Amino acid sequence: MSISNSPSNFVNWFRDSSPYIHAHRNKTFVIFFSGETVMDDYDNLIHDIALLKSLGIRLVLVHGIRPQINQRLKQQEINSKFYKNLRITDDQVLQCVKESAGLVRVEIEALLSMGLANSPMAGAKIKVSSGNFVTAKPIGIIDGVDYKHTGKVRRIDHSAIHQQLDQESVILISPIGYSPTGEIFNLAAEQVATEVACALQAEKLILLTEQSCTFNQQLIQQMTITEVDDFLKSAISESLISSLNAAKQSCLLGVKRVHLINRKTDGALLLELFTRDGIGTLISSNPYEEIRSAGLNDIAGILELIKPLEQQGLLVKRTREKLEMEINDYIVIERDGLIIGCTAFHLMSDNQSAEIACLAVHPDYQKSNRGSRLLEHLEHQAKEQNLQQLFVLSTQTMHWFIERGFKSTKIDTLPKQRKEFYNNKRNSKILYKKI
Repeated sequence: MSISNSPSNFVNWFRDSSPYIHAHRNKTFVIFFSGETVMDDYDNLIHDIALLKSLGIRLVLVHGIRPQINQRLKQQEINSKFYKNLRITDDQVLQCVKESAGLVRVEIEALLSMGLANSPMAGAKIKVSSGNFVTAKPIGIIDGVDYKHTGKVRRIDHSAIHQQLDQESVILISPIGYSPTGEIFNLAAEQVATEVACALQAEKLILLTEQSCTFNQQLIQQMTITEVDDFLKSAISESLISSLNAAKQSCLLGVKRVHLINRKTDGALLLELFTRDGIGTLISSNPYEEIRSAGLNDIAGILELIKPLEQQGLLVKRTREKLEMEINDYIVIERDGLIIGCTAFHLMSDNQSAEIACLAVHPDYQKSNRGSRLLEHLEHQAKEQNLQQLFVLSTQTMHWFIERGFKSTKIDTLPKQRKEFYNNKRNSKILYKKI
């Protein structure tokens, strides 16, 4: 996404990103990036991470080191063996693992200490905390193969991590684990990221991948864990399989959202987190977007959605107090924590009819049948309650309702309680539909 030199375009972009800035503040995100990322020019990524920190996001970074280990092994002419895509870590390999982890960690800490380049935060020091947060145990012997110093996570010291996050540090974790007896284990970095995200009950786990999740060359924007199982049956790379399995495991253990983002796109983190549709694949236990009954916590989102329509005279102005009193009548479409559509279903005292009111969809989503989905939801609700008809008052969207089976009628056909509050100044058209 590019922003032109037009001030109005910049203002619109910044306003569109503001709900996400608010939603992400004080939330805990775990971000994984591979050793391949570190071997490339990743200064912009680190600067973007520093920017996330400046916006009040609690960050835990987990990095990989596989290519760095391979490079050291090659230099020392040491052969490394793998079984089931896991490295067998003997004493010589373990030494290379420790050296690689230490070097990468120091490099990342140095870049974070630079702050944000070419900004008022240039040179600002970001506190980075590393430590023995990961307790590990040996994988042991599988199919007769001894993995030696290759291990798996036993426990994450989530209390210590939260303590450091509370002190406004960025946590940096290498794929190294320690046993209570002082042994060191080589761990799979994505597994570490998964275990950390689950232990912290992080709002998001973000996996920076080598490629995007696509089907027929089209980006898959969202998947549930059931859909992940189906996608894993297709021909995809080993690295993407690891990321998808990590995402699935995290969702099953309580992480709300997992994002798979192609790290080769400059600014990928910012585009994914601060634009409506992002550029990656979102994986969650529940659908990314759902129609549900509204609650008091949705009032701010509803007000923000309907305010422009009220200003244009398309909707009757509603105060916060009125919304609070009638919130049980409202239905919303929630998309990744944001309200992008709403409507109200006011049951009349005759228990035979109901009014559809305040039907609104965010401008960015008005051409994707979400208004029709809201209407279908209300019609289904009316049938469940054995109502005989729905009616709606409209000044400018009459044809939209007529195209969906509504017919014009006179004010005299309105239920008595609604007729008493009819606003003659608005002169709204009245439409009805038999159920």
